[in-house]
Amino acid sequence: MKSLSYLNKYFFKYKWRLLLGVLFIIGSHFLYVNMPLIVGHAVEQFKVGIDPDHWFKFAFTLGGTYILLSIGKGVFLFFQRQTIIVVSRFIEYDLKNEIYEQYQRLSYNFYKQNNTGDLMNRISEDVSYVRQYLGPGVMYTLSTSVLFILCLIFMLDISPELTLYVLIPLPIMTFIIYKVSSIVNKQSIEVQKQQSKVSTHVQESFSGITVLKAYGAEQKFQEEFNVDVKEYLRRHMALVKTNAFFMPTITFLIGISTILTIYYGGILSFETQNNLTTGNIVEFIFYVNMLTWPFASVGWVTSMIQRAAASQERINEFLSQEPEVKNTSQAPFDFKGKIEFKNVSYTYPSSGIQAVKDLSFTINKGETLAILGRTGCGKSSVINLLMRQFDPTSGTVEIDGENIQSINVNDYRKQAGVVPQGVFLFSDSIRNNVRFGLAANQEATEEDIIDVLKTTYVWHNIKDFKQGLDTVLGERGVNLSGGQKQRISIARALIRKPKLLIFDDCLSAVDTETEEIILNNLDETLKESTSLIVSHRVSSIRNADRILVIENGGKIEEGTHDELLALDGVYSEIYNKQLLEEQEE
Repeated sequence: MKSLSYLNKYFFKYKWRLLLGVLFIIGSHFLYVNMPLIVGHAVEQFKVGIDPDHWFKFAFTLGGTYILLSIGKGVFLFFQRQTIIVVSRFIEYDLKNEIYEQYQRLSYNFYKQNNTGDLMNRISEDVSYVRQYLGPGVMYTLSTSVLFILCLIFMLDISPELTLYVLIPLPIMTFIIYKVSSIVNKQSIEVQKQQSKVSTHVQESFSGITVLKAYGAEQKFQEEFNVDVKEYLRRHMALVKTNAFFMPTITFLIGISTILTIYYGGILSFETQNNLTTGNIVEFIFYVNMLTWPFASVGWVTSMIQRAAASQERINEFLSQEPEVKNTSQAPFDFKGKIEFKNVSYTYPSSGIQAVKDLSFTINKGETLAILGRTGCGKSSVINLLMRQFDPTSGTVEIDGENIQSINVNDYRKQAGVVPQGVFLFSDSIRNNVRFGLAANQEATEEDIIDVLKTTYVWHNIKDFKQGLDTVLGERGVNLSGGQKQRISIARALIRKPKLLIFDDCLSAVDTETEEIILNNLDETLKESTSLIVSHRVSSIRNADRILVIENGGKIEEGTHDELLALDGVYSEIYNKQLLEEQEE
């Protein structure tokens, strides 16, 4: 229950609704426990006999009272569910929002260390199990407690001695529940872990369906999926078997209580000092059967709570994490255009790989700096440091002369347009994918959208689509070519008219002719903003104000295109190789 204590703040938030629910539970069960008294009274009357002249009045009075109590109990039961179950839905809504907000807060490295399927499972399956505890779990726990107390009061009022005999099996039941609940908890955690694994497998299969089909790997993935699902089934069946142990045991113990009621009730009724009547024994049998569901539900509710505890523990793992990168300032920040790296180094904590090594450079307002390097040399890591996706291991990144860690990073990012290497388009219309780049206070007309699409040289493709800008893209833009996706991604960055423009090898999927057209179209835009272009192709960067060549995370050459060719070093070697490849094509 320790992990579930996190939810106490929500119980406090909805305390008045819950309190009202408790009152409805008390009202419902108070009417319920009075019903056996009517039956007991009827049995006593039948025993002594009923006046034929008054039998209708007798039947109408007792029957009417019983029906009224039943109706009242039902009304209270309805409102009981409308308060407590509804509260569980409110808390589920709040908890999902809190988890999603936490996912948004957590830093870049968090998503490199956790897979998507597991993250999805925690906000869906785990929250669903927690909601069952918040709703049925809480309601039945309160209901069981209230009913047990009321039944016990009424039973003690009739015969304390017989009550003692009837409740003898209770300690045995409590011991069994205590032992089995610990097993249920461990098994629930194992089930949830395997559920996450299955979710991850399915998510990766759907996301990589193109690759999967291209390699004809459907059968291989199906076999791996079957292994995971069978393991999930095995763990779940172990949990089901444990849960199945509860009901027969509790039913057996309740049966013993019923036998004890009849046996000892019969003995006690012959003892005149007990004043125990036949009607009292019948009432006792009713009360014992009333307690059947509370006792039987103990196992079910315990299992529900244990599973919820296991799920909440998994949720708490993420909720307790603090983002590596925090916005330390709320003061408005207006980017003027200067960026400076001072002896910056960065080592990935998970792998220990040093991606950036003692790197220094400066970009002044209106300048375009290009970074060239082979795959894995640390180009994308420089962009992540510049956008403060993570902080340097050593050295400082300064924006307009201020340490990036001291400025309002949210305002800073809103003024930047980033085109990542891995293009991501949403399952939405092309229009909305472009408009996604707009800041909260920006608007864009149809003409604005078309203009940026013309700038990125993709409008001539889109206008030929049957639905034009309203064409709905498949997941990750699967119904577009790689070059079209890249160009729409660039348009999304341009629509916000950024003061800082960052291209991360974003023209790799277009031919050199199209690349030349796009770069010429971007010439004015690049002059109006501070720009960083990262590429492994010389054709993308040769017109930059300065070019930085990096290798193994460190700078090895710097200068203009002509200056670097004159050095006859790494840049010149890469340029000549790529030039030769283009001539061969």
